[in-house]
Amino acid sequence: MVSSDDMEPRRKPFLTPEEYLVLERQADTKSEYLKGETFAMSGGSFPHNLISGNLVGELRQALKRSPCRVCPGDQRIHIPATGLYTYPDAVVICGEPRFEDEELDTLLNPTLIVEVLSPSTEAYDRGKKFEHYRSIESLAEYLLVSQTEPRVEHFLRQEDGIWLFKAFAGRDATMPLPSLGCEVALVEIYDKVEL
Repeated sequence: MVSSDDMEPRRKPFLTPEEYLVLERQADTKSEYLKGETFAMSGGSFPHNLISGNLVGELRQALKRSPCRVCPGDQRIHIPATGLYTYPDAVVICGEPRFEDEELDTLLNPTLIVEVLSPSTEAYDRGKKFEHYRSIESLAEYLLVSQTEPRVEHFLRQEDGIWLFKAFAGRDATMPLPSLGCEVALVEIYDKVEL
């Protein structure tokens, strides 16, 4: 006989940020964390990974002689103002990186964040996630990169805190990144990517 207790939906256990970090540092997969809950992150498609890799490579090349550093999608960031822990598709840090603790695996001060859009995450990346990101004081630029057409949506924080939007479309477009002092050609971001 099944009791009514067996019929109740099982809830995920509430985790503190410290408990999340202990588990995450031992896990084989990545999870976001917010307000006591973890959310499994799925792997990217082949076009998603090509675009991410191309963009990281181009940024690294463009920033070779600058104080900025480029990290791929395994770099966890924490947003203290909202509590979110997440893994953007790419991060650039200019100046001295600041970390949450001595493990040096949770970054606090990104300058630029990149998200490659996927059907399952696009609304979140454009909406609530960008809302979280905007609370990071060091963040100067945010890129949303399409994987269905050569198009990058660029958000640049102005001195008054307002975010200026500009879209760059077509393989012949070149996108300036003012906070990094460089530019990136879309033909390179989409190199060998079949759209």
